[in-house]
Amino acid sequence: MDIFLENFFNIDSLIQIYPLLVQGLELTLLLAIVTLPLAVLCGLLIAILYSFHIRWLNILLLIYVDVLRSFPVIVLLVLIFYGLPFLGLKLGSFAAVVMAITVNNSGYYGEILRAGVESVPKGQREAAHALGFGPIRTVVYIILPQAIRNVLAPLASNSLELVKTTSIAALVALPELLRSARVAQEQTYNPTPLTAAALIFFVLLWPFARWVAKLERRTMIVR
Repeated sequence: MDIFLENFFNIDSLIQIYPLLVQGLELTLLLAIVTLPLAVLCGLLIAILYSFHIRWLNILLLIYVDVLRSFPVIVLLVLIFYGLPFLGLKLGSFAAVVMAITVNNSGYYGEILRAGVESVPKGQREAAHALGFGPIRTVVYIILPQAIRNVLAPLASNSLELVKTTSIAALVALPELLRSARVAQEQTYNPTPLTAAALIFFVLLWPFARWVAKLERRTMIVR
């Protein structure tokens, strides 16, 4: 037991490297704060465009969503960070990570919100038109509020996964929480920093995970 505590819960190592963990946590939170609203907005735009039921546009949107969901986000990051410079566009590490996570998750959010739009009865649109609402006002004020409520649980679940995805930033040497923990491990020759990073992720995400679980159970009961 003493050997286990010495290797995975070494207080001296933790005191020595905690500034690195704080720095990594700040960057992880910043990535989540920036990418989450961007990905949701892109997904919302996809759902709004789809709701107009323009055949050729819907086909293009479905292809876009399917292609993005077929690519692992880490592959997108490699293509963006290492591939775009060959096309004359070089992005910094932070911008590349934000773009990769946003583009990848926009496909998931777009599909979730599209399903929500499709779940709204057609009579709602007809009633809005009868009241004099135009197509855009109908979507914004009538369709989308109901659609979001219908798919709130999967939206929250995908948001939880997005926060976890920020760890891919380590691939391009961006010092988010996981990479900072690895650097700290190399400095201390002790895995305690990785244990601390795992506990930080757990403390941050567990309450959100419980909320998502409650939403999912509530959705099942309503159905």
